Amino acid sequence: MATIEDIGVSAAINILSAVIFLLAFAFLRLQPINDRVYFPKWYLKGSRQSPSHGGAFVRKFVNLDMRSYLKFLSWMPAALQMPEDELISHAGLDSAVYLRIYLTGLKIFVPITILAFLVLVPVNWTNDTLEGLKVEHSDIDKLSISNIPFGSKRFIAHLTMAYVFTFWTCYVLLREYEIVATMRLRFLASEKRRPDQFTVLVRNIPPDPDESIGELAEHFFLVNHPDHYLTHQVVYNANKLAKLVKEKKKMQNWLDYYQLKYERNTSKRPTVKTGFLGCFGSKVDAVEHCASEIERIEKEEAEEREKIVKDPKLVVPAAFVSFRTRWGAAVCAQTQQTSNPTVWLTEWAPEPRDVYWDNLSIPIVHLTVRRLIIAVAFFFLNFFYVIPIAFVQSLANIEGIEKAVPFLKPIIEMPTIKSFIQGFLPGIALKIFLILLPSILMFMSKVEGLTSVSSLERRSASKYYIFLFFNVFLASIIAGSALEQLQTYLHQSANQIPRTIGVAIPMKATFFITYVMVDGWAGVAGEILRLKPLVIFHLKNFFLVKTEKDRDEAMDPGSIGFDSNEPQIQLYFLLGLVYAVVTPFLLPFILVFYVLAYVVYRHQIINVYNQEYESAAAFWPSVHGRIITALIVSQLLFLGLLSTKGAGQSTPVLLVLPVVTFYFHKYCKNRYEPAFVEYPLQEAMRKDTLERAREPGFDLKTYLASAYIHPVFKGGDDDEKFSMMDEAEADQVLVATKRQSRRNTPVPSRHNGSEAPSLPEIVNDQRL
Repeated sequence: MATIEDIGVSAAINILSAVIFLLAFAFLRLQPINDRVYFPKWYLKGSRQSPSHGGAFVRKFVNLDMRSYLKFLSWMPAALQMPEDELISHAGLDSAVYLRIYLTGLKIFVPITILAFLVLVPVNWTNDTLEGLKVEHSDIDKLSISNIPFGSKRFIAHLTMAYVFTFWTCYVLLREYEIVATMRLRFLASEKRRPDQFTVLVRNIPPDPDESIGELAEHFFLVNHPDHYLTHQVVYNANKLAKLVKEKKKMQNWLDYYQLKYERNTSKRPTVKTGFLGCFGSKVDAVEHCASEIERIEKEEAEEREKIVKDPKLVVPAAFVSFRTRWGAAVCAQTQQTSNPTVWLTEWAPEPRDVYWDNLSIPIVHLTVRRLIIAVAFFFLNFFYVIPIAFVQSLANIEGIEKAVPFLKPIIEMPTIKSFIQGFLPGIALKIFLILLPSILMFMSKVEGLTSVSSLERRSASKYYIFLFFNVFLASIIAGSALEQLQTYLHQSANQIPRTIGVAIPMKATFFITYVMVDGWAGVAGEILRLKPLVIFHLKNFFLVKTEKDRDEAMDPGSIGFDSNEPQIQLYFLLGLVYAVVTPFLLPFILVFYVLAYVVYRHQIINVYNQEYESAAAFWPSVHGRIITALIVSQLLFLGLLSTKGAGQSTPVLLVLPVVTFYFHKYCKNRYEPAFVEYPLQEAMRKDTLERAREPGFDLKTYLASAYIHPVFKGGDDDEKFSMMDEAEADQVLVATKRQSRRNTPVPSRHNGSEAPSLPEIVNDQRL
């Protein structure tokens, strides 16, 4: 069990690591050669020039201005100076609201920490209960509720603080939900014109033997949305083509590398082996091999492009349908299109850069099966991950280590080594075990078939939070307490075990303190150093870069990483709320995390990250819901803890809290969540009216013509071919149907010999 000395060693190691990272960043960011690593966002915006142009040769790589080193911490106030409105304009609403998660943590925990240390810490400290119970404990545990005597009236202080903390947390959440909802509506109202404001994604278009998907979509929307339909873009299964394009780009990078290598040493031609991973097979000329591979891929690519154009089987039963007004798009996206709720499914289209094209080709009937398979796989992933978590907890148990490796006992018993093992090793071990998890969960979310990057990140974040809750929080408490108190459990009567567990659970705060310092202190400081992007940029710059364009492509600005970072923040909310009443000593460590993370990520958002999409803070309901979940869990655990401490009469009083919290969540959900799910028709009409008055002659069809073309078709002849294909159809405005059946629209056409009115006549009658 970690003592104050062990926590001190861990704090010293992590503070030293954080300081080293911050000092290294402060030095490296000043060097001209690293400018594109630490300020890529400004290069992408075109508002920053490379400092390596002009001047002495050395100045192109090293900053020789000694005065700039005196202001090495100037990045901190600079990160805080940009006003929120300017930040939204610069980085988007998603980034600004993401930072509000850290602010919410500070607003909740600063007053809670002050109250806890003023009220609860003295109440806990002035007892000697743990000495009498003879359980494993440290001086830190004397600050927890475990040190309160069985059935003591002092629990009234903890009950009162539980109510105060709950009401304060709910008040902050209510204010933040209101602020973020207002920010979202204001952002949508003031936002510039974007293709997704006029576009709806239509899926599960039913097949028709007489019409193509494009003709069917146009016919359907001309009939059912005659005054608002503008154009459409069918979706092609271009996944194979996308792989060929990616493979060609990779091979082009290798060709550039070998050409540069040959130019630097013309006396020797570079060679490469053609077998597995370049380690086996015959040795050939590397430049010629890469050139021939690129030629082969280009031939396959051309054939695949022609196949996509001609093969109707590669047309997915889905389309991006655009409307003349935002109002028309909102009506279509938020209503059921036919009496059959399983066809012509409509939803708001993601913005073009947010579309995850690979999943649009998945038949919608497969989605249910895919999600069931992933749910089962996720369950077993949670189940089997308990093994490494139990191993991590065993690292915090010195007795267990000594029993496993008795020959290391003299070394382990050394004070410094013992403090390192108990105070630092468990946190870093847990961090290592969790490194690959976000990538695994993102892969699982992609298999589920979600069609936008933002929804993939939100789904992956949800899975990660569930995993952290069960495997990091609950499993660490249960496994850790059982390992530490095993001897006590074995030598007492069965009816005493629940009481001992109730005493032991708060003691796991020491483990979480070490984890917060490793992940929240050193981890966040390491984020600003950007060591991996720094190394990769310089490798690319040395081996691949020929032009300034190549240098721009070598930059890796990255993004916030909502799918991995937000669940980690939520874990700190959970730990803070659970231990606020139980072991308040944990709270200052969490506060340090929120302060440091807010400054670091604000700097990164301003100077580094290039967000891949803009969802207008659509993730906030999930953030709010997870904090509410943490609050209810803290109340239930506190209720269970008191039942083992002889305070069972307090149960009715405490049961009020989760009930009140649940109904508070329902109120917030009904009051504010619709602003994050639906687009108000009033706002859509107002914006349409203003736009018509300001730009009466704007050509919306041309603006939308190529917005939702698959990226592999953009930037060349294909861009024009695919956009004009649908635009030519749209120019007809009224399309005569070829349909002979009445499966999808019960209106026959004059083209099949019927005496019934044609589609143009029907549409004209509807308009009249």
